[in-house]
Amino acid sequence: LVATALAYGASPLTPRETTVLREAALGAPAEEIAARLHLSAGTVRNYLTGAITKTGARNKVEAIRIAQDVGWI
Repeated sequence: LVATALAYGASPLTPRETTVLREAALGAPAEEIAARLHLSAGTVRNYLTGAITKTGARNKVEAIRIAQDVGWI
């Protein structure tokens, strides 16, 4: 796992994308994440989209798995 994390390098995710992705990993829907973080649901979805793009994932679940596997969340 450490070798994989080193191969990927530093996380490309912003601190807010990391927080939102971590909350999503707990199974929280966008509306609940938004309430917890004092954001709008649309903003949460935008952060999730950014995380999906930056991890090269096809969807939120895959982005979470990738980020967890390399130690970004």
